[in-house]
Amino acid sequence: MAQQENQVVDGGEVVNDGYVVDTEDCEARELAHRERGTARPITVVGNPVLHRECKDVTEFGDELAQLIDDMFASQKAAEGVGLAANQIGVDAKVFVYDCPDDEGVRHTGVVVNPKLVELPAGSRVLDDSNEGCLSVPTAYASLARPDYAEVEGQDAQGNPIKVRGTGYFARCLQHETDHLYGYLYIDRLSKRDRKDALRQMAEGTPRYETVPNA
Repeated sequence: MAQQENQVVDGGEVVNDGYVVDTEDCEARELAHRERGTARPITVVGNPVLHRECKDVTEFGDELAQLIDDMFASQKAAEGVGLAANQIGVDAKVFVYDCPDDEGVRHTGVVVNPKLVELPAGSRVLDDSNEGCLSVPTAYASLARPDYAEVEGQDAQGNPIKVRGTGYFARCLQHETDHLYGYLYIDRLSKRDRKDALRQMAEGTPRYETVPNA
């Protein structure tokens, strides 16, 4: 399939056929974001901002850029691979990621106003792997998700983009998009498994700063 002419966006990231090439200069781009940012504590299950759909982003300027920098700094401090804005208490449809796929290829980027692309039923292959969440610290549970995902949205300047991933990275894209629509991964578990995840959380000690629920 012939390549279309590439367009450079967002600090050197390249868009090809609308899909972001998010595997280039990952170390430098991630470092630049978090050096400008400030790590914030992580909100945890029970905080109202995690349990409702976030607001669409309509302003693409300095405030959004600072939020993205803070999100990368917060993600690194918590040793996560993806982070949604509401996980640091901000009601906005933004997530960042710095996540490997199953082949060990690193993907780094940001998606604003993301929407998951619905896959045809016949093309869905479920991956029943363990999943965890910074907002449910120390807890893990098996959750079946499609092993391929596409997300449509915008970059930090408001340009339309698409991101696609397989395996672990596909799980990350689905997990972070869920956050921005008010869903935690434990909401997709059976009652028994959800209860067990919350028990794990209650018995564990987070390795990063969290926001106590009132």
